[in-house]
Amino acid sequence: MATKILIIGACGQIGTELTLALREKHGENNVIASDIREGNDDLMQSGPFEKLDATNYKAIEDIVMHYEVEEVYLMAAMLSATAEKFPMRGWNLNMDSLFNVLNLAKDKKIDKVFWPSSIAVFGPSTPKNDTPQTTVMEPTTVYGISKQTGERWCEYYHHKYDVDVRSIRYPGLISYKTQPGGGTTDYAVEIFHEALAKQAYTSFLGEETALPMMFMDDAIRATISLMEAPAESLSIRSSYNLGGISFTPKQLAESIKAEIPAFKIDYEPDFRQPIADSWPSSINDEQAQKDWGWQHEYDLEKMTKAMLDGLKSLKKL
Repeated sequence: MATKILIIGACGQIGTELTLALREKHGENNVIASDIREGNDDLMQSGPFEKLDATNYKAIEDIVMHYEVEEVYLMAAMLSATAEKFPMRGWNLNMDSLFNVLNLAKDKKIDKVFWPSSIAVFGPSTPKNDTPQTTVMEPTTVYGISKQTGERWCEYYHHKYDVDVRSIRYPGLISYKTQPGGGTTDYAVEIFHEALAKQAYTSFLGEETALPMMFMDDAIRATISLMEAPAESLSIRSSYNLGGISFTPKQLAESIKAEIPAFKIDYEPDFRQPIADSWPSSINDEQAQKDWGWQHEYDLEKMTKAMLDGLKSLKKL
């Protein structure tokens, strides 16, 4: 019998690609996409879609019951840069949606939950390089505070109610298939669009701002691998560190120049710079490697080629 999966926030940057990957794996009709708004054509035409407010418990429960859903991936969130502008809306969306799904699992209406955390859980007092799995976490953004709180609640529901909840602290994610969603690492997606359109880009982060990043294909593979891992092999029920590749805007620009020699970059750091400054530069993910065999595949050069080739192929369509 195929697993029935509900993805909440399926139209966002991660949700879109995760939905398509899971539909390929489990069958189109076994993966129900849902969001507050409709998504792109690929998503909408590839399987069932339900309009859903992630803060509405009854609406989520109705969909779970109707489709006999076993697993929920909660991808709805207000990201770092947007949440700084709307703090209470960010907090309410990020926390209420999590409680809704955790409570469904507590009441045995679903079997398994995936909830994304982020490198935003770390703060200025966290060791910046090779940030360990367990360390000081004093986030200074609304997004980071909600993710840190969410991690504690995931752990609590697992230990108190035996909820099978799994989580990854995503680094900055880079994809050519969907537009960035209001995060602090969005420059690393925008730069590729501008490189092809104008051969120039103005970065909103300073040239030496190193951040952990990951190509979306790796992030999707990590998410599905974690959800497929045997429960007994998982030692972390807050959220797993996930290291990808760490680079600065300057290093990314050099990588693009190798493909587009005329490319130029300049720098005008804005309100997102202090957010980036509060986050780690690189992440230690030994625990994920040990518990469920995680390894990333894309380095900076491979990712740069994949992004430029991917965007060029989209322009031809």
